[in-house]
Amino acid sequence: MATIRKRKSGTYEIKVSCGYDINGKQVIQYKHWKPEEGMTKKQIEKEVNRQAVLFEEECKKGKITASIKFQNFAEQWFQEYASINLRPTSYERMRQTTQRVYPALGHMKLDKITARHIQCFISDLYRNGKNQRNGKPLSRKTVVHHLNFISDIFSYAVHMDMLSDNPCRRVRVPKGESQEKEIYTIQEIEQIFKTQENEPLKYRLYIMLAVYSGFRRSEMLGLEWKDIDFTNNIITVKRTSQYTKAKGIYTDTTKTKRSKRTIKFPQLIMNLLKDFRIEQLGEAERIGSKWIDNDRLFVKWNGEPMNPQTPYGWFREFCKHNGFRFCDIHSLRHLLYIPTAKPQLHGLETEQ
Repeated sequence: MATIRKRKSGTYEIKVSCGYDINGKQVIQYKHWKPEEGMTKKQIEKEVNRQAVLFEEECKKGKITASIKFQNFAEQWFQEYASINLRPTSYERMRQTTQRVYPALGHMKLDKITARHIQCFISDLYRNGKNQRNGKPLSRKTVVHHLNFISDIFSYAVHMDMLSDNPCRRVRVPKGESQEKEIYTIQEIEQIFKTQENEPLKYRLYIMLAVYSGFRRSEMLGLEWKDIDFTNNIITVKRTSQYTKAKGIYTDTTKTKRSKRTIKFPQLIMNLLKDFRIEQLGEAERIGSKWIDNDRLFVKWNGEPMNPQTPYGWFREFCKHNGFRFCDIHSLRHLLYIPTAKPQLHGLETEQ
């Protein structure tokens, strides 16, 4: 219930208890109201009581939030929501954004952070933010990740009836210059295939399969031999292989339900897979008890699942050594490659 106190200055202090914070300390919200000149004593009494009722209602509806700092509430969100509902890769990405968000906004109370505060942070990040590893300007996508994190915190506060509005709705990330994604030409890919003939079969297969299939990196590394149907020349995507610093390499579901799919491949790819299977079985026999059998196609020297960064690093060095321009290995899945002298690639694709 609201309490009213008249101050010596002639203003009235309205006080409302808003429960307790995470440390068990009572949270009090205050509002000050000053009567207009010429108001009678009765009019003042009536109006100040009306202001007290309105202020108390605002507190109940969440328009006045508990006095808690952004960082403290964000840590609650990580514990109560993110750790349960987010994929490990998404959770880790959110954690990384706190390195910039907390110094800028972490010390401020939720009810004091405005759209203007957030917009200034996002605009500055877009203009001046640097990658901590290489010092290059942050991509617009990275800036969007930071805004999404802040928005998720405020959305959670709204859901918890602590706020009635998410200020991030009014924040905009600068558009910047439109940049087309770099992908290889057909001629470049065919030259890469030709140059790879003397490279390890494991990497030759990875690059060719990435081009022919359009699979994501995580889908490629999640492939197992039981997903290969040599009789019908088809491969089925059923899982992904992911990595986070906290969990290491682990198996996860596909990005979406539609990502589970079956694709038919030309005999060229199936022959490479057969050769690679023979090679892998021979390597497992060679190292004996040191081999860890998990049925994955792409593995380390001892049979353990391959680190997601390994194909990227190998392909970058391959391009550098052979004078090819380097496009992100992820771009390979965006090239629809249909060789002129060989069977067509996408003969069949069905959703499971």
